[in-house]
Parts: sequence; structure tokens; C-alpha cells
Amino acid sequence: MTSSSSTTTPTVAVLGTGIMGAPMARNLARAGLAVRAWNRTRDKAEPLTAEGVTVTGTPAEAVTGADVVLTMLYDGPATLDVMRQAAEALRPGTAWVQSTTAGIEAIDDLAAFARGHDLVFFDAPVLGTRQPAEAGQLLVLAAGPEAHRPAVAPVFDAVGARTVWTGEDGAAGTATRLKLVANSWVLAATSAAGEVLALAEALGVDPAHFFDAIGGGALDLPYLRVKADLVLNDRLTPAQFAVATAAKDARLIVSAGERNGVRLDVAAASAARMERAAAQGHGEEDMAAAYYASFEQPPARGNG
Repeated sequence: MTSSSSTTTPTVAVLGTGIMGAPMARNLARAGLAVRAWNRTRDKAEPLTAEGVTVTGTPAEAVTGADVVLTMLYDGPATLDVMRQAAEALRPGTAWVQSTTAGIEAIDDLAAFARGHDLVFFDAPVLGTRQPAEAGQLLVLAAGPEAHRPAVAPVFDAVGARTVWTGEDGAAGTATRLKLVANSWVLAATSAAGEVLALAEALGVDPAHFFDAIGGGALDLPYLRVKADLVLNDRLTPAQFAVATAAKDARLIVSAGERNGVRLDVAAASAARMERAAAQGHGEEDMAAAYYASFEQPPARGNG
């Protein structure tokens, strides 16, 4: 089910203008919406002023007068903390689009906050990285009351190519659950790509021969080639999806599995690889940099 455009033009507060939040705020402004933005490090938000975005000093200032609040922060606890800072300025009936990958447990806390402040809660994480975010081509996974969807439709239409509705109750976390399932595949594929390149490095195999061998077959995935290219051509910055964030998401996936009686060995291994790469100093690089977690010492790249 896809979103439909609305005739209303809401004022949107964007809390968190990092890798994803900044391009989302930019696309909201380009779509003609009034946008007010806040980021913990204000300097990172300031470039948005060139797009007509009002950058504020506090979360409360950002949400003042907003019809929709969009949160794109690091995790659930960070989101709850920022929303508490904004609480005094939140108007009852405001739509809260919660797009942080927060995990199932955190959604319970965020939904409780929304109920306590009479907010209309939308669980709405997105699939996509920096590039589709910049192009306004994210896939929005959303759950929330149908009666209030017209209020958020202009927001979803501005940041995404498509919206998939997973339910009527944002508090049920159905969109977040789908996001965790999707991210489990993304993380597994990324870890596998890194290990393929690391093994090729160790065995003296030219990666080009590997890609020739699988070319055109069922094992030839575009995503594999994209992530491998970032490593082989030293294009790990700016990150499309950072190592540190990937490690956090992997732990949320492992936790979700454990809570529901499922052992996720690959996800646990992916979390360990991402954490090891972050400890090596690659935390802010693209998650493809988990490649380096295969080595005690950084390899002398010679096959790229």
C-alpha cells in the first residue's frame, strides 16, 4: 500500500540531522514544507539554512508550532531523551513520525511517551542509505492510524519513493519489526562481502576474477558489487551507512531474536565484526569497512 498526497502543507520539525536526517530535512524543504531542524551538534545542521530550513538551538524550539515531528536519531534512548527535552513545546494532537531504528523494546517506551503527551504516534523507520535519502527515494515502512495518515503523507512523499503500511497501531512496532528483518539481510550481505574480499586478499586472488566467475549468475548481486567497490577503491567516506550504526542495529536484531526464541548466529557475528571494525577506528566509515575486521593489521591493498 502506498501513500497518497495530501492537500495540506504541514510544518515539520526534524530532530537529528545526521547521515539520514539532513537529506530528509532538505527534501522536505524542497517539497515546499516549512522545516525546523535541531541537531545535537548544531554545526552539522547549519548548512540546511541554505535550503530554507530554520535551524534551532534546542529540541523545544524546533517543535514549537510543528504539525509533524520527525525523529532520526541514533537509537531509542537518545530519541526518548530528545523528545523529553522537547516536551514542553509539543502540542496535543501533533503527529510524531519516529524514523530511528530503535528496536522493539524501545518502541514500547516511545509509544508510552506519545500517549502521555497526546501525540499521534507513527512507527516509521526507513530502508535506504545516504544516496537514496539524498534523492528522496527511501522506502518508508510505516504503522499508524489511518485517520491521521493525511497529515504525514506530504512528509513521506517528500522523503520516500514509496510507503509500505504495516498496521494501524504504531505502538505495536510492526514497521520496526519489518525494518529489523530487512536490516538482518543487509548486514549479513555486507559482512559476507567483506569476508569474500578478505579471503581473496589472504589467498592472493584478484577480486576481479571472483566477480568474473559469478557474473550474470544467481550469486551475482548488485549490492555485493556496490559494497566491494567501496572497499577496493577506498571510497568508505562519506559513509552511506556507518559501521557504528550498523553495529547498533545488529545488536538490536540479535536481541529481538533472543526475545522471541530465535538464535541468530550470522547477525551476532555481524555485530562482532562491526564492533571490531569500529574499535580499529572505522566507526564513522561505511559499514563495508567491516572488511578490516578480518585482519589483525590493516592489509596493504594491492588488488584494487
